[in-house]
Amino acid sequence: MISTKKHVQQLAFLLQAKGITDIVISPGSRNSPLINTLVLSKQFNCRSVVDERSAAYFALGWAQALQKPVALVCSSGTATLNYAPAVAEAFYQNIPLIVLTADRPDYWINQGENQTIPQQNIYRDFCKKEITLPMGESEKELWFAGRIINETLNTAVKGLPGPVHINVPLDEPLHDLTDEDLPAVKTIEATPVKRTLSEEDLENLAATINRSEKILILAGQQPVSPEMRNILSAFAEKTGAVVLKEHISNLEHLDFLGNIDLLMTSLLSENLDTYKPDLLLTLGGTFVSKPLKQFLRNNKPENHWHLSLSGRYYDTYQSLTRIIELEALSFFLQLTDIVRPKDESYLQNWKQKEQQVKQLRDEFVRQAGFCDLSIFSRIMKSLSENSAVHLGNSSPVRYALICDGAKEVQYFGNRGTSGIDGSLSTAVGFASASDKINTIILGDLSFFYDSNALWNKYIGRNLRIIVIHNGGGNIFSMIKGPGESPAFNEFFFTENTTSAAGIAQSFGLDYFKAENEEELESGLNDFYSEERKKASILEIFTDAALNAKMFRELFKKVKSS
Repeated sequence: MISTKKHVQQLAFLLQAKGITDIVISPGSRNSPLINTLVLSKQFNCRSVVDERSAAYFALGWAQALQKPVALVCSSGTATLNYAPAVAEAFYQNIPLIVLTADRPDYWINQGENQTIPQQNIYRDFCKKEITLPMGESEKELWFAGRIINETLNTAVKGLPGPVHINVPLDEPLHDLTDEDLPAVKTIEATPVKRTLSEEDLENLAATINRSEKILILAGQQPVSPEMRNILSAFAEKTGAVVLKEHISNLEHLDFLGNIDLLMTSLLSENLDTYKPDLLLTLGGTFVSKPLKQFLRNNKPENHWHLSLSGRYYDTYQSLTRIIELEALSFFLQLTDIVRPKDESYLQNWKQKEQQVKQLRDEFVRQAGFCDLSIFSRIMKSLSENSAVHLGNSSPVRYALICDGAKEVQYFGNRGTSGIDGSLSTAVGFASASDKINTIILGDLSFFYDSNALWNKYIGRNLRIIVIHNGGGNIFSMIKGPGESPAFNEFFFTENTTSAAGIAQSFGLDYFKAENEEELESGLNDFYSEERKKASILEIFTDAALNAKMFRELFKKVKSS
């Protein structure tokens, strides 16, 4: 059975035809034609998540795990606004969410009708394309709707992927059904064209690379790609380039450098000309490290090339000289064989500095006591190979990046917009489609903010939630400024004394806690035991004042070394 609404029938057929069959639905009445058609046609894998804000992040994580588009369905009014944070995150992470919002007829907009707000172009700054379907069902209107639906669904995966929005105005009656099958609709395909550099462009780019003695490559957030790792390694080996990466770059390699916050802080006492690049190449998503941004803004390279299919003019380091609208993999494949070999003196200077920094860090952490710094070091060592790790924003991602990454682990995090509002929901969505152990590490405020992530029936036994309970927003204890304000405790740090134990009980999760090193060791062993049959929460209680003190002292020690 399906709805009698012909535009909904067309939309469902085209979703199926393009392989978009995974759907997250939030309940409502205005969206009942969509719900009935998608669920009752039995052509789709539909999941129900009540909270629209959480549902959208769940879909984002699900799409990450599947590496394909996932559709969202909600009712009209503020339900559509609740999708906005995750849509923005998907836009900056290049994740193809298909956002389907039910709407009232346009003649009821701003007329005091229930659940009615202007919904056309509601995500205009965070979508690759937005359309509103017509209300009428004439032959021409159905032809028009079919064409723009095809175009919009193709746009989601064309070039650099991203979210799209299809707004569906629906009038009464909403619940009429028919026993007919989905009607066949003309499918318009889009054939992707692989871009290549011309011979002239290759020669010009290679000439600049050949005369650049100090090449620095920043590999930002991106999915795991062994092919990308291998070609980047070959390029760096040949050119003597330095590759800087963070865990969420998913480029684990012996010759690629991490620990960037500490590494950049240590350079403040060095001759910066030794490390200042002639040529900067950037690819992937954003970097977490603020010291890296400060270093490059103060030591600008002669040339900065940004590789991106989107063609966005990202000038993060205020030195951009060229946009290359090409996949990074294709760029390095085309250039590696034609550039001239160079010595590795630039790379060796960086590697020696990294080794000094890591030795200082390890010595400091061993004596740090029970604080967030030492806890993260212990957690990162406990992660099993072939698992997925989701890093919460604010202090968790920064602590994790101080530590060495675990081998054969995939890292994720909502670093497109860097909000704390959906980290848990995203991890839950990802884990629901993953056969790996999925660990999410987040702070107590982030956990409670997004606790509705656990309010669905898709919580699997492979989910592990580590809550770093340091009593509030510990990031504001770590950075300069907020700590000196009289409003610090209540309005920056936002003191929190609520435990996660009650939430674990409410949603039927196993619960562990640790307040010292012995309990942490025991808790981690139980937490990751192969005998564990349910999703679990490990809540680790630390002292905020000690955390801030040890964090600052570590950076002070590295800076003065």
